[in-house]
Amino acid sequence: MTIPLLEYQPSSQNHRVSGYEVPNEDTPYIYRLEDCTDNADLEALIWAAYRQVFSEHVILRSSRQVDLESQLKNRSITVRDFVRGLAKSDVYRKLVVETNSNYRIVELSLKRLLGRAPYNKDEEIAWSIKIATAGVDGFIDALIDSDEYTMNFGDATVPYQRRRYKDRPFNLVTPRYGIYWRDKLESERYKWGDVRNFLDMARSIKVTPNQVAPVRTANITIPDMSRDSKPNVPVSVNPVASFPTR
Repeated sequence: MTIPLLEYQPSSQNHRVSGYEVPNEDTPYIYRLEDCTDNADLEALIWAAYRQVFSEHVILRSSRQVDLESQLKNRSITVRDFVRGLAKSDVYRKLVVETNSNYRIVELSLKRLLGRAPYNKDEEIAWSIKIATAGVDGFIDALIDSDEYTMNFGDATVPYQRRRYKDRPFNLVTPRYGIYWRDKLESERYKWGDVRNFLDMARSIKVTPNQVAPVRTANITIPDMSRDSKPNVPVSVNPVASFPTR
């Protein structure tokens, strides 16, 4: 049995109203199904949905959802249903769900599906409880079927970043987990990824010093190699005869 979504309030009045923004190169291009006049426009809309939901700007062949594309091209489903299918796909689960905590899943999903960042920590907690009680698919349905989604995107518009307060576009943010979640993983291959853990790793290494055997030098005879010593010249067995001089 699921529980209703906890109530939360925006932390600023700026979240409640539409802002006045001067169009520039950062203004997102809005893809609507009713604006598609040919197959090229429809392909551009599909790729825009991939970029928004999967955050892949060079779409991999393995990420494509061919069945969903075919249904959208035949107008069997709406853009809302296409986005819903992408968010429930194995690709999204692998890229976002399996590599993050519930709080991070909420943050990325709000950015990808509602086009905005979480209002505050209270909203992250409320939606994370929705994930825990209704599952990820129930959480996705709650976002896409919400009044906020309907009011801003409806059935025919690809979600986009509605307002940019700072930083990069949302669909350029890496979906991987942060340091706070990486430290909780049990796998050792991620444990030492944080630089702050390097000293702990170094201290945990047991260093065994080499055992050096003592050398006794009392019975060692050192030869006399000084220049003043007279070497013993051996006597020749066959001495060379000396010839008389004239």
